[in-house]
Amino acid sequence: MGKGGGCIFSKKRSAIEASDQDLADPVRDAPVQNQIENSLFQEESKKLKVFIVFYSMYGHVECLAKRMKKGVDSIDGVEGFLYRVPETLPMDVLEQMRVPQKEDELPFVSVDDLVEADGLLFGFPTRFGSMASQMKAFFDSTAHLWEQQRLAGVPAGFFVSTGTQGGGQETTAWTAITQLAHHGMVYVPIGYTFGSGMFKMDSIIGGSPYGAGVYSGDGTREPSETELALAEHQGRYMAGIVRRFATPRNN
Repeated sequence: MGKGGGCIFSKKRSAIEASDQDLADPVRDAPVQNQIENSLFQEESKKLKVFIVFYSMYGHVECLAKRMKKGVDSIDGVEGFLYRVPETLPMDVLEQMRVPQKEDELPFVSVDDLVEADGLLFGFPTRFGSMASQMKAFFDSTAHLWEQQRLAGVPAGFFVSTGTQGGGQETTAWTAITQLAHHGMVYVPIGYTFGSGMFKMDSIIGGSPYGAGVYSGDGTREPSETELALAEHQGRYMAGIVRRFATPRNN
């Protein structure tokens, strides 16, 4: 075969016979092509799904969520999906609180979407040591899933935002565990799997063994690179747990 990549015809058949048989036949090859496309579609549809469902007022939790998705997506066979929960405060109140406009590209989650997930990560800011009312209102709307235990056995975890160092990096997560318990979900904390990054004392770092976290201060502090790295780690860790123990849900 030369550099041009051309074929050498067999001496036992004519050039016309060879070219007629070697040319692609769309009708003949269609079933094969369909099989290939179907196989690729099935492989894609077999990917395990981790839903990252969050409420973020000033953007801190959203920053963690986006970095968390990067961690989920880094594990072969697992894909992360970002969802917001609906706002419950009226617009005039949000304006008085100087809450920035949200990006439109991220969809709002519906309760029935949850049953499609193989793993769930819930993120929210604290309100007096427990989850914000927007996220609580979303959990309160899952009663019909609870009645049928549709989420039983699904791995789930938390990540949070607090305004102060003693404002609930741990309590905001562990007071939310009751939501998982009633649904029969499996709580997946990160422990100290992030390693030395969780033991640093030279700077303010959000997060705990319960999950990633960020300190928002008065709303103007941006997440540190360590806080974002911990969020990415949690996404990767959860994806690994889901891949190890879960099979794609068939609902």
